[in-house]
Amino acid sequence: MKLKIIYPKWPKLKNQPEFHLPPHGPVCFAAALPPEVEVEFCDEHVQDLDFSGDPDLIAISCMLTCQMERGWAIADRYRQLGRPVIFGGIGTMLHPEETMPHADSVFLGEVEGRFGAVLEDFRRGRLQPIYDYALDFPDTGLITPARREILDRPRYNFRGVQMVDLVHASRGCRFNCFPCCTPFLGGRRFRPRPIEQVVAEVAAIDNNRLFFVDNSLAQDDQWEKDLFKALIPLKKKWISHPIKDDEEILDLAAEAGCWYVYQAIVDMSPVIAERVRRLKARGIGVEGTIILGTDEQDEDYIRRFVDFLLELELDLAEFTIMTPFPGTPIRESLLRQDRILHNQWSRYTCGETVFRPARMTPRKLDELFQYAWDSFYADCSIELKMAKLYVDVIAREKADGTFVRPSLQRRQKWGRQ
Repeated sequence: MKLKIIYPKWPKLKNQPEFHLPPHGPVCFAAALPPEVEVEFCDEHVQDLDFSGDPDLIAISCMLTCQMERGWAIADRYRQLGRPVIFGGIGTMLHPEETMPHADSVFLGEVEGRFGAVLEDFRRGRLQPIYDYALDFPDTGLITPARREILDRPRYNFRGVQMVDLVHASRGCRFNCFPCCTPFLGGRRFRPRPIEQVVAEVAAIDNNRLFFVDNSLAQDDQWEKDLFKALIPLKKKWISHPIKDDEEILDLAAEAGCWYVYQAIVDMSPVIAERVRRLKARGIGVEGTIILGTDEQDEDYIRRFVDFLLELELDLAEFTIMTPFPGTPIRESLLRQDRILHNQWSRYTCGETVFRPARMTPRKLDELFQYAWDSFYADCSIELKMAKLYVDVIAREKADGTFVRPSLQRRQKWGRQ
């Protein structure tokens, strides 16, 4: 059986350099397929989609809301060509009803231990319109190493530097942050993978630089300590979302190779400033993630907020506009208040205002969003700040003997992308 997995393209934030990380959802999905399935993969961000060929089934994997419209268009074209289409991924879980008219089948939830039965239904000509496993989670011990070999990995580079490989050590999140749909998608129970399986997968990845894409590593103190201790011998360098602001855990993270973290900056409190200071004191870089447009923010607040961020001496900052995605607490609140402007999903990029802010016009919030980017990077471009982080990690790799200089052949290949 031939299965073609497609990862549709989505619009990038205009203020960021355009680079592409290797997608995680499709390679995890591929790992859950029976071994006899022949897999072809296309990531539209780095490859042209070819509608020719003879796949038996098209699987469209969508992660983001702003990806859905392109996914639906691709599906419509394939179905016109007589190819059956199934959708999956967390973006699909947020838009199941809208997706069904474009698909022969929709799969909701996590695939481990489940997709073999779906393929058997397909072989027998009885593919169901929907397979709903949302919030019915498989044992995390069933998660096998992602099939990164389906990726055209040399294409995932920025200015000749290979991008990080993605990996996850857990699923679910016990927190319930107002702009996040993770509890809706993955449940509010922290579901760690067996640490020995995570370490084995990390050790086998042919890349010294990784990104733990877990929603938060700061969900169980003992598990976090055990994970970091197990990572220390591998000498990998990694990025993650927040880690626990605890002296012992921070020390272990630094020893385990924490390169930098994405740290939500939610206010101008001394608590935030101290958290950033403690990370940087251990040589851990900080990329602040900042949401603009919450109800307590007016124009003066945002301008003072940007000044505060500059004082923190963050390594990078990523500004986004609060966006009411399906499945988030904030969307329910804004719907009750009739403050959502439209549901043009391709514009739900976090780069433009799609709701009525409480203390300013949508246009003013868009202007302040651009002001924040321009002000933060006024003295040093984002490209240079990114380069500084890479210079830092290369120095660390040289110090511990893990730096691998790309071959001339590989550098030339990357340079042509």
